[in-house]
Amino acid sequence: MTAIRFARAADLDAAVALEAAVFGESAWSPRSMEQEFRVIDRCRCIVVADNGPNVVGYAALRYSGDSADVQRVVVAQAWQRQGIGGRMLAALAEHARASYCAQLLLEVAADNLPARGLYTAHGFMEISRRSRYYAQDVDAIVMARRLDAQPLSETGV
Repeated sequence: MTAIRFARAADLDAAVALEAAVFGESAWSPRSMEQEFRVIDRCRCIVVADNGPNVVGYAALRYSGDSADVQRVVVAQAWQRQGIGGRMLAALAEHARASYCAQLLLEVAADNLPARGLYTAHGFMEISRRSRYYAQDVDAIVMARRLDAQPLSETGV
């Protein structure tokens, strides 16, 4: 079974490779990834999905005050649709709650239906849109989830 655990410095190369494989030209640069790993435990949380010999997914969270932003949820293509993304998302939510955050925020491309389905299944609701935010004029959907188990209002968090 794939274990979800906190990332270590030694996981950086695997996360960089996953980022490039999944996102291609839209991937974060290796330098950006290195900077994310450098500030783990200060204002970032990164978890990985580890199947023993390989890291097959990673997810990143940035937090400040009472709010946390899910930055990435990345799963290797061969390992998608097995619940790994949801398990990593749940780990990020637990870390955010333990860090006294009241809500999780994220943005997702409007045309990324699998990711939108994952986030909706984990209690996220659309709170706004950013018109033509991504390449090819794709909107960004901003989603939020309360961490205190109370539903979102119609107007947002």
